Amino acid sequence: MAYSFYQVDVFAETRYAGNQLAVIRNAAGLSATEMQKIACEMNFSETTFIISDEENKGGFDVRIFSPDEELPFAGHPTLGTAFIIQQFIIGSEVPQVNLNMEVGQIPVEFNYSGGKPDILWMKQIAPRFGRTFDPNSVARSLSIEDDLIDRRFPVQEVSTGLPFIIVPLTSLEAVRGCSIDRVGYLRLIDQAEAKSILVFCPETYKPENDINTRMFDDYHGIAEDPATGSANGCLAAYLVKNRYYGKAELDLRVEQGYEIGRPSLLLLKAKEEEGGAISVQVGGKVIMVARGELV
Repeated sequence: MAYSFYQVDVFAETRYAGNQLAVIRNAAGLSATEMQKIACEMNFSETTFIISDEENKGGFDVRIFSPDEELPFAGHPTLGTAFIIQQFIIGSEVPQVNLNMEVGQIPVEFNYSGGKPDILWMKQIAPRFGRTFDPNSVARSLSIEDDLIDRRFPVQEVSTGLPFIIVPLTSLEAVRGCSIDRVGYLRLIDQAEAKSILVFCPETYKPENDINTRMFDDYHGIAEDPATGSANGCLAAYLVKNRYYGKAELDLRVEQGYEIGRPSLLLLKAKEEEGGAISVQVGGKVIMVARGELV
């Protein structure tokens, strides 16, 4: 049986930038083992499978696989899959598409320009804040000097469906200088829920952007990701909680992937609601690259 196959670039301003995603449609006939094998063959950071063209409880059932395992949630697969559903299953302008994932139903809102999807926004589940870490051990894990970590703010686990260790750095030079020291990294994550590290600083390559980030995930076989919606959603919650900008609301442009030649742009909105809950939205563009059949 042949399955419709799509490739898109997510969080990309131009084709062949951002984060690549493969999407397989009408995948109900595939077993989890077959999905895993396909994701491994694709060798993108994630591949998604739309189980059916028919909605289920107001949303489309979607499964996400990295080359190594199934994931409960991920950012760029959510936006990229919603784009494919709107373009090739629904086929008309709709304000929102809901994706049913392991973490729950994730809504994706569409803005249009000239009849085509422009910016897509996903609302992430409520952030959860975990343990904090000794900055010295984190610095060793990243092969940088201790004083390059911004001690005004904690190094902390945050999750909006997937957990990440968020690390504030002092400068773009510090971000560029990071590389994983495997011994220190494995020691750091041994007792942590999060296995992935996102570093950031307020200095950027492009003056119109607000933050530069890098994301390392050697544990899952991803040396560095060019654009990570889930991690940057965690970053947005972290920035609000710790009043990084001195206020309980933000609207930011985030650049990622510059150090590995796939420059990406992610948009973040977050605010602290009454009662202390933090709402997070992650946005960006999706660009069509290829389509065909998987046989």
